[in-house]
Amino acid sequence: MKIGGLQKVSLIDYPGLISAIIFLQGCNFKCSYCHNPELVDSKLFQPCIKEKEVLDFLNMRRGKLDAVVITGGEPTIHDGLAPFIKQIKKRGFAVKLDTNGSQPRVIKNLLDEKLLDFIAMDIKAPLEKYKDIVKTQVNPDSIKESIRLILKAKIPYEFRTTVVASQLEEKDILQIGKMIAGAKHYVLQKFVPVKVLEKKFLKEKSFSDEKLQKIKNHLEHQITSVTIR
Repeated sequence: MKIGGLQKVSLIDYPGLISAIIFLQGCNFKCSYCHNPELVDSKLFQPCIKEKEVLDFLNMRRGKLDAVVITGGEPTIHDGLAPFIKQIKKRGFAVKLDTNGSQPRVIKNLLDEKLLDFIAMDIKAPLEKYKDIVKTQVNPDSIKESIRLILKAKIPYEFRTTVVASQLEEKDILQIGKMIAGAKHYVLQKFVPVKVLEKKFLKEKSFSDEKLQKIKNHLEHQITSVTIR
């Protein structure tokens, strides 16, 4: 596993639980506004943290942490993901996975083996705009299949979209809402220009609060819970 970082405690990344966050290096998407460029651009990679070091840390935090969040980059491109999660589960921690949904077979395997307690999928755009947003070829059927798997999963989940004004229009987000109609939870994440893959995006902004609230009101007709974050 290429572990690029470890945040030892978080009160917000796993809803309702105190968690540690494991950041994996590498991603098959290259979203210009990505807020973790050091995990996506290989020129920015730092030396990896050894798995044993992370697992030893978790051993010491039993009873103090409830959960582990695995994020990236994109975790599902790593062949050793399932065995690594098994090691974490053996230590008694709940596991949340953050994913871009590009690898539905990996998601299915993790769900079938009951290795996940929570899953969050980023939906970047309507299917026809994916390539423009993620800067690479995307199989739309893979995105649709991941959505299908998560919608029927028997664990808590959320879908989320980062809202960058130059990348998405209101109609795009409403189209995403149709893609996940019937979902229990959808998060609209306001873009914050602090750290990005493409420097020019430091000048970008999100929608206004009023516009996001209007979109939220529309989405709530087909999604149980919509949050602006």
